[in-house]
Amino acid sequence: MVTPGQCEDESGMPSSNPDPSSRPSRAGRDLRAAIGVGVVLGAAIILSLLMVRHLFIGIAAAAAAVSTIELASAVKRGSETRVAVLPALVGGQAMIWLSWPFGLPGILIAFAITVLACLAWRFRYGVEGYLQDVTASVFTAAYVPLFTAFAAMLVRPEDGAFRVLCFLICVVASDTGGYAAGVLFGKHPMAPVISPKKSWEGFGGSMLSGVLAGSLSVWLLLDGQWWHGALFGAALVCSATVGDLMESVIKRDLGIKDMGNLLPGHGGLMDRMDSLLPSAPLSWMMLFWLVPA
Repeated sequence: MVTPGQCEDESGMPSSNPDPSSRPSRAGRDLRAAIGVGVVLGAAIILSLLMVRHLFIGIAAAAAAVSTIELASAVKRGSETRVAVLPALVGGQAMIWLSWPFGLPGILIAFAITVLACLAWRFRYGVEGYLQDVTASVFTAAYVPLFTAFAAMLVRPEDGAFRVLCFLICVVASDTGGYAAGVLFGKHPMAPVISPKKSWEGFGGSMLSGVLAGSLSVWLLLDGQWWHGALFGAALVCSATVGDLMESVIKRDLGIKDMGNLLPGHGGLMDRMDSLLPSAPLSWMMLFWLVPA
């Protein structure tokens, strides 16, 4: 039950917000702070891509490290489950950085070694809860750095900067279109138990903006076919939506509002990675097939 002076965030969790000037929008965000943070992060990424595209790997690696720590801390707070943070961090960095010289084989070998390290790391705490802890550790390593490694791998070709931009443009367009359509027209909940504020009208807005963004970005930036871009955009809208719902499920299961509080208006960095993470491997796969380097 939401008491006076409280509102519900986008996952349905009550949150205190007595100051009207900082009250979230209908979608559950402090809109001005969210826009400001988004602009700064976006500018940093675009600048790195335009200067030396491989700088993006460093940004992706840093984001994965912070997100891994946030997720592990959230799991600990919500369920008393121990995530093997050090193996997940070290192994995660290996996955991301080895994606540059070695590609997919480097990522998979680093992931396999990370899993083994997580299994062995947990020996120190004995038998009780072993399976629960190692499952959470492997999930963390797969969900954050493994998915991020595919985003890093997008920059390997000569046109890699534009591939990353296509990926980011489509996900941002999906989020923005869904947000606007949901606020203006949202009436029919898409997944009321998981995320009460997500609507089918919002998903329609995401699909419209994502397909348009995909068509234009693939055509203009990668010299691909517009309809290939439309397929790319539609696929990323679906993956971004699934990622958003997936993180809502995780937060509800853990009984938390945000993964962290690093970014004003956004929560933790992990709260902004939800749409990007599952879209990264799909972006790499689809661009590899549709627009060969």
